[in-house]
Amino acid sequence: MKLTARTFGLSLVAVAVLAGCAQTGPYQQDRTYRLTILHTNDHHGHFWKNADGEYGLAARKTLVDRIRAEVKAQGGYTLLLDGGDVNTGVPESDLLDAEPDFKGMNKLGYDAMAVGNHEFDKPLSVLKKQARWADFPLLSANVYQGGQRLFKPYQIFNLGGIKVAVMGLTTDDTWKLVNPDNIKGVEFRNPVEEASRLVPELRAQADVVIAATHMGHYEDGRHGVNAAGDVEMARAVKGIDLIVGGHSQNPVCMKAENVTDKEYVPGGPCRPDRQNGAWIVQAHEWGKYVGRADFEFRNGQLRLVKYALIPVNLMKSVKAPDGKVVKTAYTELIPEDQHMLAYLKPFQDKGQEKLGVEVGRTDGKLEGDRAVVRKEPTNLGVLLATAMMEKAKADVAVLNSGGIRDSLPAGVVTYRDVLKVQPFASTLVYADLSGKELTDYLAAAARMTPGAGAFPQFAGVRLLIENGELKSARIKGQPIDPTRTYRLATNSFVAAGGDGYPKLAELRGFVNTGFVDADILKDFIAARSPLRTADFRPADAVVRK
Repeated sequence: MKLTARTFGLSLVAVAVLAGCAQTGPYQQDRTYRLTILHTNDHHGHFWKNADGEYGLAARKTLVDRIRAEVKAQGGYTLLLDGGDVNTGVPESDLLDAEPDFKGMNKLGYDAMAVGNHEFDKPLSVLKKQARWADFPLLSANVYQGGQRLFKPYQIFNLGGIKVAVMGLTTDDTWKLVNPDNIKGVEFRNPVEEASRLVPELRAQADVVIAATHMGHYEDGRHGVNAAGDVEMARAVKGIDLIVGGHSQNPVCMKAENVTDKEYVPGGPCRPDRQNGAWIVQAHEWGKYVGRADFEFRNGQLRLVKYALIPVNLMKSVKAPDGKVVKTAYTELIPEDQHMLAYLKPFQDKGQEKLGVEVGRTDGKLEGDRAVVRKEPTNLGVLLATAMMEKAKADVAVLNSGGIRDSLPAGVVTYRDVLKVQPFASTLVYADLSGKELTDYLAAAARMTPGAGAFPQFAGVRLLIENGELKSARIKGQPIDPTRTYRLATNSFVAAGGDGYPKLAELRGFVNTGFVDADILKDFIAARSPLRTADFRPADAVVRK
């Protein structure tokens, strides 16, 4: 059933129950049924292949079509599921509200997807539009508005007499991962509690229960600062056969029980996780893999026969005989489906036209890699904060590292590069605070844990932080005066309380300038090109002990 604008805000439990009741006939005793689950997650706008020819929906379609044909020839059935986060990450997609992605997924024949936190990066009106575009249900049992589920909680499929229930769940961290203005009145309830109530209902209606989730896979359930994920849910909720996950963006391949294979090589064998009778799978990110789980169902028992993560034209660097480093595929190359390619090309061309314009140049890389920028100050963090500070004529600026999505390359910087760094269209805000208020705010920022998206990047201030506690703060070489007024600049996401920061919008002297962060960055680069990376070196401005 397609989610329409009319049904978007309504509880669809009754519809789902009716769908279950409408299924024809039970499975046959002593007959072996073959069921193949194909899965992806965290697509993040990658409808087109990258510069090395990796991934993309056109090659994915060829692969999926091949597998479907193979399974059908053997008398089996397939479901194609996604673990959420179709949105945000590639400018060509972001500018078009992910239209090529959702409509491309239609052509691939997706059966259902979980709702990810990045589905809320734009206003709900955009998500409603995306739901209308999709020919498959967007599932989430734990997202509510006005006391009613905002999405269909599950879908039941009849596959040759086997009834397969697919339930959707969304991380309850979503409220702090997106702009609060986009989710006013939306409630993200505890997914474990929702699943605990729903799974017994589904077991009464279906032979197989699958959870399509956007919650994350954390080794042995050690989720740290993140909300609890798939491992924790599987341990708490009995009766789930398979969890098709997303959010943590890792290939779930296990070395041993509760030990992840962190050295997994594309194309190698992959053993999914298993907790409390539930298999847990995740296919990394961006369509780099299509996961394939082949099951046999007989007399009420489901058995995993084999599992694989199939690379979609992933490349490795090797040294050629002449000493040059070249790219070669890990596995046999998958040709792109030409009909899909022709369908997607106008979207790609439209984006290229807008995004290929040169903004400026740099003399080196500005570091925005997720693994670095969420743990330590970087030159890109300082640059972004400086651009905000100058635009707002502020004394100090702070931004969350989760809003920094890529690095800026050495050499030519295009508008595309800028939007890859800041794809969320947050606006610049500022507040005039007393010295005491500013110190309290900086103390709250100092408590943000390294490794989390909340981890702060600063400009205009020197800080000493010990064990997460602010010990000293100086602006222009002087201690902050509690009685003086200072201007703090940040983005609209942080100011609204995003990532757990104190809310600024209620304070007097608060101004939302309306300037979009990516445009501020673009103008800053253009005005100072070529940029000297040395000018933004963090040095010892923020010392953590």
